Amino acid sequence: MTTHLGFPLETVAVFVVLSVGAIAIDLFAHRSDKPMSLKSAALWSVFWIAVSLAFGGYLWFHHGSETASLFFTGYALEKVLSVDNLFVIMAVFSWFKIPEAYRHRVLYWGIIGAIVFRMVFVAIGTGLMALGPYVELVFAVVVGWTGVMMLHRDEEEEANEDYSEHLAYRWVHRFFPVWPRLFGHNFFLNAQELAKAKAEAPTEHLELAGEDTKHPERSHPHAMKKGAWVATPLLLCLAVIEISDVMFAFDSVPAVIAVSREPLIVYSAMMFAILGLRTMYFVLEALKGYLVHLEKAVIVLLFFIAAKLALSATNHLFHHGFDISPVASLIVVLVVLAAGVVASVLYPEKAEEKK
Repeated sequence: MTTHLGFPLETVAVFVVLSVGAIAIDLFAHRSDKPMSLKSAALWSVFWIAVSLAFGGYLWFHHGSETASLFFTGYALEKVLSVDNLFVIMAVFSWFKIPEAYRHRVLYWGIIGAIVFRMVFVAIGTGLMALGPYVELVFAVVVGWTGVMMLHRDEEEEANEDYSEHLAYRWVHRFFPVWPRLFGHNFFLNAQELAKAKAEAPTEHLELAGEDTKHPERSHPHAMKKGAWVATPLLLCLAVIEISDVMFAFDSVPAVIAVSREPLIVYSAMMFAILGLRTMYFVLEALKGYLVHLEKAVIVLLFFIAAKLALSATNHLFHHGFDISPVASLIVVLVVLAAGVVASVLYPEKAEEKK
């Protein structure tokens, strides 16, 4: 029996069982608020890579090497394109002063949101690609433009960004009253918790929904209703991360769709890559001073994907016969990624000179 995703029901079931089972194991192991060590993060990153390899192996044996190559290429692309997003998350955590013990909790809910949004974007993206080669050309321009923007990005300006001006930050302030201090790992406070928080910090000011103390001209406070939930900085941080991820998805989704138009291949590759990001974050946080040329590898891959999309589109339009196979795509992704890591090891001083 074949589903509308283009694969037998058995394959879909294996994907669901493998992903849900791995998530359950991860959640059980990280149910308490404890900082994650580099060793633990590295081991859990290996666990998520092993889970992804297991699903890729299943595809290889049941659907052939080409299908498995498509999955592994999409997986590697989403993984490497997410690196830039993780560096932004580091800056967001630093700005909100989120303790290490609570970061994995924020990342967990952020990744759940990313999985949901990716499902929507994959459905839209694969549907648009079916409209014809001109959509591929548009996607090629979007991915290529992202690479150009990354080339001209000011890292110092990003590091000093004021996230109180972020769209997500303002949205939360518009709809929820906000308590300015953390209260355990809570995203929201009920009436009793708010009373305890006020008793612990009597000088702090509860900002009402719609209140803007930084821009009084934009302030339109609403009276707090009985039983209203009060947001904490943890929710503000999560909202900023979630909206930032949505923006990053505008280049990663077209990039993975460039590899395959099969919804299950695209979504499974992205989902397994995203599920491993929570532990990968802590590895990158420890190694960010060493992987100084990894972003350059990401830019090269963006231009490669833009070229692949453009070649595919023009081949459909003009039948020139040039195309990049799934195996060749996988080799390019792995070689460029490895080159970025090796260059970071061999030439670390270049990043320091740039600063």
